[in-house]
Amino acid sequence: MDNYPLLDIFWTMLELFLWILWFFLLFKIITDIFRSHDMGGGAKAGWTILVILLPFLGVLVYLIVRGGSMHERDVAQAQQADAAFQEYVRKAAGTGGGPAPAGGGHVEDLAKLSELRNSGALSEEEYQRAKDKLLA
Repeated sequence: MDNYPLLDIFWTMLELFLWILWFFLLFKIITDIFRSHDMGGGAKAGWTILVILLPFLGVLVYLIVRGGSMHERDVAQAQQADAAFQEYVRKAAGTGGGPAPAGGGHVEDLAKLSELRNSGALSEEEYQRAKDKLLA
C-alpha cells in the first residue's frame, strides 16, 4: 500500500462504482426488454442481441428510443404487485368483496363480538367463550 497513493484509491473506487452502475443499468434494460408487452418476440430478440453484442451503443440507443416508457412499465408493474398484495390481504382477512375463504370471516365475527361486549350485550366471560369457540 506504500506505492498506491490516496488519489489512486479514490480513482479505483470510482471505476468500481461505475462498473457496478453499468451492470445495474444493463440488467435493468434486459429486464425491461423481456417485461415489455408492446414488443413482439423478434423485437425483443433484436434488442437483446444489440445490447449484448454492442453493449455501450445498444444501451444508449435503447435509452434514447424506449427510455421514457421504462418508467411507465415500472409503475404499471408496481401497481399490479400492490393490487395483488391488497387482494391477498383482503382474502386472508376474510373481508374481501368476494366470497370468504374457507373458515373465513373470523375478523368480522371477532369485530361483532367486540362490539357486543363493548355495548354491554355480552359479559366478559360470554365474550371469551364465544371468542374461544370462534377461534377453535
